Amino acid sequence: MKISFTVRNIYILSVALEAVFANRFRSMLTALGIIFGVAAVIAMLAIGNGARQEILEQMKLVGVNNIIIMPKTESKMDEAAREGGQGKTSVEKFSPGLTLADATSIAEVIPSVSRVSPEVVYETVIISEGVSTYGVVSGVTPDFFEVFNLPLERGNMFNEEQLREGKAVCILGSTIQAKLFPDVDPVGKYVKCGNVWLKVTGVLQNRAVSADLSENLGISDYNNQVYAPIQTMFLRYRDRSVVTTSMIRGGSSGTMAVDGGFMSFSTSGGSDDAISNQVDKIVVQVTETNQISQTSEVIQRMLKRRHTGVSDFEIKVPELLLKQEQRTKDIFNIVLGAIASISLIVGGIGIMNIMLASVMERTKEIGIRMATGATRKDVIFQFLAEATFISLSGGIIGIFLGMTLAKVIMEVADILTIVSVTSIVISFGVSATVGIVFGYMPAKKAAMQDPVTSLRYE
Repeated sequence: MKISFTVRNIYILSVALEAVFANRFRSMLTALGIIFGVAAVIAMLAIGNGARQEILEQMKLVGVNNIIIMPKTESKMDEAAREGGQGKTSVEKFSPGLTLADATSIAEVIPSVSRVSPEVVYETVIISEGVSTYGVVSGVTPDFFEVFNLPLERGNMFNEEQLREGKAVCILGSTIQAKLFPDVDPVGKYVKCGNVWLKVTGVLQNRAVSADLSENLGISDYNNQVYAPIQTMFLRYRDRSVVTTSMIRGGSSGTMAVDGGFMSFSTSGGSDDAISNQVDKIVVQVTETNQISQTSEVIQRMLKRRHTGVSDFEIKVPELLLKQEQRTKDIFNIVLGAIASISLIVGGIGIMNIMLASVMERTKEIGIRMATGATRKDVIFQFLAEATFISLSGGIIGIFLGMTLAKVIMEVADILTIVSVTSIVISFGVSATVGIVFGYMPAKKAAMQDPVTSLRYE
């Protein structure tokens, strides 16, 4: 009676599983290489996915297609002069520094620009109803909130009259709001920034910014700021482009008087830098991503002409810097993934070695099977099934171990890890492939045994 193909294969699989479970400890040791290899690959891919997600979040924080223009500090200008072969004997040209007129010219002249956001920043004490905190007062335009995608949680944006006439109004960041108005709605109330009272018109939604992003790209902590119209800053605080008699007589100092009080400059270059630049930062948003490089070059040439040939500013393209950072992290993750994949290869070699030893141990068993009607294909299928089952079992255990390892890394090392379905499928597929590839040679060697010689083997 001829046994059907399906029944025959099921019987061979049962024999293979019986052999695996008969040697549980050895099978488990054989699968360890696959287990750790799959776990390492999943953990490394999870770290890579987490890094990529952080980059995408950072891109959202710095805004889409943005170019950031900032004043260059004295130390950087001196360093640039030394690199250009210029000494102290060179004649210093006058530059007005970054001004509101620069921002207006960029918006009017360059067609690829969609929005321009100039910003004036001061650090000061912020007080309301007896509660005080140290924070930042920023003079901005409505484009600022559009460029950085900062929606309001409550209240209203500045209206045209407030912007045009420099009214004493402001919008609070979420951290400032939580410190000064933890239990009440701040809209309509007043905060004292320096010695100027500002009426709160709105509160921003919470937006977290990492310390690295703030340091590398000049992105401020949006939550710990008070935002006022830029004309309000010029009229009620200080327009640094205006030179007064007292400044000429007494020279510049690190602080400035504000209605009898004092407010410190926030620019990193010291008081001289603060005096020479009317605005602390200009953010330019480009219409299309592929226009960023060309637009930044045009802005570079345009500002240099406006600043009488003095390169007292620096231009940063956050998206390009972040993409470069992403590429570095991708290369690092590929290297780590390759190292982790070596564990899979080592695990496959371990499977092959154990299966070869198993063939030697079970020579008589193979002879009996072939003498009772098993074909060479049946023997190959049996030993191949054993190797594949060990490999797949190790792959499944490795997947759970990898997911656990990724979670532990996120909790202990404070690194974002994301385990994707793709990484699980890839790891499972690789483990199955390893079992088939490295199990074929022992299976073929078993099938090539001479039944008569195998039966005599002791």
